[in-house]
Order: sequence, then C-alpha cells, then structure tokens
Amino acid sequence: MSEPSHRVPPDAAALQAPLARLLRPLVRLFVRCGITFPALTDLLRELYVNVAEYDFALPGKDQTDSRVSLLTGIHRKEVRRLRGAGAPVSAVPAAVSRTSRIIARWVAAPEFTETDGRPRPLPRAAESGPSFESLVASVTRDLRPRAVLDEWLDRGLVTLDADERIVLAEAAFVPSGGGSQQLYYFGRNLHDHIAASVANILEEKPRFLERAVHYDGLSPALARRLEARAREIAMEALQQANREAHAACETDPGGEARWNFGIYIYTEDAPRPVPPAPESGAP
Repeated sequence: MSEPSHRVPPDAAALQAPLARLLRPLVRLFVRCGITFPALTDLLRELYVNVAEYDFALPGKDQTDSRVSLLTGIHRKEVRRLRGAGAPVSAVPAAVSRTSRIIARWVAAPEFTETDGRPRPLPRAAESGPSFESLVASVTRDLRPRAVLDEWLDRGLVTLDADERIVLAEAAFVPSGGGSQQLYYFGRNLHDHIAASVANILEEKPRFLERAVHYDGLSPALARRLEARAREIAMEALQQANREAHAACETDPGGEARWNFGIYIYTEDAPRPVPPAPESGAP
C-alpha cells in the first residue's frame, strides 16, 4: 500500500479561530472540574514532547533533545526531563470492555434480537432458547451472569418488565454521570473525530468521511424536533453498522486494526447577532 500524499499544512495563524472554537467547550469543562491553567500547561508540555518524540522521529535516526526542543519550542532541559515516558496508551477499563462486548452482542446477534432488529427482552435463564445467562456466557465465562445483572440494574442499563424479563435500556447506549465509562468514551470518540479531521486537512485527498447537516436560525421547537428525529435515524444507523460488523467478525482472523463509526447531534439556543448601533452625532 502506498503512503498517503500530504498537502502543505495550513498556516498557524489560520488555525487560531477554529482552534479557539474547538477548545472553548473543553475549557468550560476544565474550569468546571478544577483543571487550572497551570495544570493544563503542564499536561500540554508533556504531550508536546511526547508527540514530537514519537510521531516526528526521522526514519533510521534517534530523536534528539535538540530536535524535540526545536519542534516544540520547549527548553532542552525540560525536554530531557520529560522524554522517555512512552507513547500514551489508551487502556480500556475492564468494566467498559466487558459491558460493551455483551451489549454489542445483544443488539447484533440474531438469536438475541427481534425480527425488526431491536434487542429482545431476555429471561434470566432458560433450558432452551436465548436468555441473559446464555448471552453473558457467549461473551465471557469469567463473570457470573447474576453479578452482571445486579451491576447493570444498579446502573440503570437494564430494567425488569412485568414478566421479570430483562430489558435493555437506552442508558446502555449512552453512559452518563461522569463515570469511568463516559470519560473513556469522551476521550476515545473525541480523539477519533479530531484525528479524522486532522488527517483530512493534512493529506492530499480527504481519507475519512466527516460530514454534518446543519441549519441555523431555527425556532427552538423545530430544533428540538429535528434533534429527536436525528436521534432515531442515528440509532438505526448505529444498530445496522453493529449488526454487520458483528457478523463480519465471526469469520475475521483478527489483527491490530480498529474501526470506529460515530455520530453526534448538537443543538443550542444561539443568540442572534446584534447589529451595531448607528453612530449618532456624525456630520
């Protein structure tokens, strides 16, 4: 496979405005969570050194403190102190891995879904046919299905219907509350979205699909209605992609590659721009 061709990157000054817009919601999160500006600069300093050390190394040559300092603008003494930490590793918390694998199978495998593709309500156990016990056992033998069920009931990922069947809740698809699962996907999904956008800017031809449908100047009622409809469309697309990926994985030999298909929806009540007041007293 040939290496992708690269275009001349945009001028640093041209990135100022989009970068400020991109970072604004993150800065709001930082301030709300107590991440101060000095703490953020310490993190950025480490990341600059790490990226320069590992992502900008020249083939066949050892990366030097001087070159990292030149690339980052960070003093060589600081570079020497910060180097060698290793490339950042995005470890998947065990709870995230096991939960996502079980839910992915529940919403994709034919034996656990209805004819319309919705996940079936499952009995706790059954002598024949699908059950919650058989679902968990089909993914891992290291966990007791009862322990998984108790955890999921506590977190609101499942509920019990009138027949005591286990029903997958929408909360299973949208982790919330600022816990480890939500924070993991916060980092993973934003990383992948930004990485796709950056690749499209730097490469000669955009490699990744990254599109959005957007309308401004809407009434709040229409914005909410479009948000609700977009949520329905998005869930249908995600479930279809999951079913096809799950089926394809059955015969895939496995490897080191990964794939992410994500969708986002956003609405806000943006204030209309106020036109400048006419000058008074002008001749």
